[in-house]
Amino acid sequence: MLLTADIGNTNIVLGAFENDSLVFVSRLATERARTEDQYAVELESIFNLNKVDFNAFTGAIISSVVPELSNTICLAIKKILGISPLTLSPGLKTGLNILTDNPAEVGSDLVAGAVAASNKYPLPCLVMDLGTATKISVIDKNGAFCGCSIAPGIAISLEALSSRTSQLPNISFKAPDRVIGKNTVDSMRSGTVFGTASMLDGMCQKIEKELGEKIKTIVATGGLSSDIIKSCENEITADPVLILEGLKIIYEKNISKKR
Repeated sequence: MLLTADIGNTNIVLGAFENDSLVFVSRLATERARTEDQYAVELESIFNLNKVDFNAFTGAIISSVVPELSNTICLAIKKILGISPLTLSPGLKTGLNILTDNPAEVGSDLVAGAVAASNKYPLPCLVMDLGTATKISVIDKNGAFCGCSIAPGIAISLEALSSRTSQLPNISFKAPDRVIGKNTVDSMRSGTVFGTASMLDGMCQKIEKELGEKIKTIVATGGLSSDIIKSCENEITADPVLILEGLKIIYEKNISKKR
């Protein structure tokens, strides 16, 4: 079995693969102050909860946008599984041609998502990652990563709206029944959900025009994607495990290379 871990600013998403089957997916809150022992306890509990034999794992790979946690999670995995994980970094073979000014600075989550999308979907493709930040990656017809756009995430926007205004409350994230809000909460939800959906639709249009070719696939991943894409005009495929699948592909490229 292979353990994959996507370490994000809000959540750590774990996935265990047995051959090509995803056995389980689990999410942990990202807490930078936790030690390797604390994360090891969490990992042990997750494996037990999913009735997975520790000895069944033969490999592990992580993607991290939280540098201060990368080594902590690696040590926790090694403590529980006895395996030193691969870390997705510029030294690993990905098969992805990155056409940016500085390929080394592209986030490992974006790389993993692009690798999976280029292997799974018709190209050109857009990958929307709706998490702490709202990111749209552009993959051209040749499978190359052209670049991306990054905007504040939905949760961050809501938090800023509530904390910076005296009369606007903290609200739960939920799409309202209509765009024209009749009360404060529904008005905030309208602006957040429908506003984000409209921004995504508009960005798709602008990216397609700039790319100069028809976008064949739009894929959405990330913790908040399922609620937003329902309100988009474009046809968008939800793929919540895209990054985990990309990590699996990258792991296999590097293990076969060593062999």
